[in-house]
Amino acid sequence: MTVSAQKAPIIRKAAPEPEPSDSLYEGRKQIYPQSVSGRFRNIKWGLLIGGMLLYYFLPFVRWDRGPDQPSQAVLVDLANGRFYFFGVEIWPQEVYYITGLLILAAFTLFLMNALAGRVWCGYLCPQTVWTDLFLLIERWTQGERRERLKKAGQPWTLQTVVETALKHVLWLAIAWWTGGAWVLYFADAPTLVKQLATFQAPMEAYVWIGILTFTTYTLAGFAREQVCLYMCPWPRIQAALTDEWALNVTYRVDRGEPRGSVKKAKVLRAEGKPAGDCVDCNQCVVVCPTGVDIRNGLDMGCIQCGLCIDACDNVMSRIGRPTGLIGYDTDNNVERRAQGLAALPPKILRARTLIYIALIAGVAAIMGVSLATRNTLGIDVMHDRNPIYVALSDGSLRNGYTIRALNKHGSARDFKLTLEGLPRGQIEILGQKAEGGAVSVHVEADQTLELRVMVTTPPDAPPPASTPIKLVLTDPKTGEQTTRADFFKGP
Repeated sequence: MTVSAQKAPIIRKAAPEPEPSDSLYEGRKQIYPQSVSGRFRNIKWGLLIGGMLLYYFLPFVRWDRGPDQPSQAVLVDLANGRFYFFGVEIWPQEVYYITGLLILAAFTLFLMNALAGRVWCGYLCPQTVWTDLFLLIERWTQGERRERLKKAGQPWTLQTVVETALKHVLWLAIAWWTGGAWVLYFADAPTLVKQLATFQAPMEAYVWIGILTFTTYTLAGFAREQVCLYMCPWPRIQAALTDEWALNVTYRVDRGEPRGSVKKAKVLRAEGKPAGDCVDCNQCVVVCPTGVDIRNGLDMGCIQCGLCIDACDNVMSRIGRPTGLIGYDTDNNVERRAQGLAALPPKILRARTLIYIALIAGVAAIMGVSLATRNTLGIDVMHDRNPIYVALSDGSLRNGYTIRALNKHGSARDFKLTLEGLPRGQIEILGQKAEGGAVSVHVEADQTLELRVMVTTPPDAPPPASTPIKLVLTDPKTGEQTTRADFFKGP
């Protein structure tokens, strides 16, 4: 081979180094998501409409609990320390039910992550739902993605001002009603609506409506994907909880590469050369609410909403190629396809998901049994600390207790309070001697009654320094009773 036939060496110029910046943070790139239609978009619309209707109108659902009882189906009654959920009434002493609900919610979130990654983020998270609604209003008032991009760099006109003003008015109206609906869960909804309309509502209601209006308007209207990327901890947490069998939105590299136009792909296929199905149209990117290019692999910004699947399927259908170039798939199948192996069906039931299902079922069963068998009366006992005991002049010993008797029923009730564990001990309430070993306690409907109780032993039967006792509260009509253990103290 002669020197003249040799190829000249290719000299590549180094890319210019970026100018140094004093900022430690990446500047935000404004995202204008394009609307898309398809199966996953329809699922999101259905969940959005159902969730909004439930949130906004649930406070107006009525539930008959009897006379002098609140008739709102779901109510957080802070003034009286009650939480009502249809036929269930939770007292402050039963806060463990709220704990149980939080545990159930956590295990359910873990199960959702094990099945389909960040499916909560993509379909049910309030940030996603309200942002979807705000984007719908933005498209209706200012046009689709292309129109908004054109107007972004243009001088303001009367039409631009009107469209922008209308958008923000509608955003504020939704944000205001979001805050207004929230406070309706803490008071009788029809009454509070009337008070708000006539400016007679408590100041706290207006303050909280203002706070929630501002946060909804800011987070859904302006922060949007920044909440998912920087404010929410769940993307970092879920990455540690997922496994290779979890379904995630995935680009089929084996099908899509090498990319090229439709015309170029046809020529390559005709020549027997490899040609991918991806036509590099970027539709999967422009519909993404967080601006992620799923073709680059899993990204922390991807909320697994499936909109890129709809966009890609629409393009594939138009060019006559099979759909599913982007779809829900597992990391395990991604590796198998890279090795030229066939994909495996999703493994829904596996050790991880079975453990979560068992935990959810166990906690739900415990809470269900506890609710079904719980008492409608209760008793709390607190022993006097100073003095612990009193020695009377005749040699007898006396201990004092503060007792709270709880009546969780909708009508007044008469209880009997008795003492166990101290055979010759006498019990009394403010001078009311025990009759037949019991004292009577009258508690109004759905109330707590605080009592001062004295327990005395005779001088000829001094107890040990500490004797276990039980105070028993009984409803003679139903036979229902509850007990609390304590101690009788002596020298």
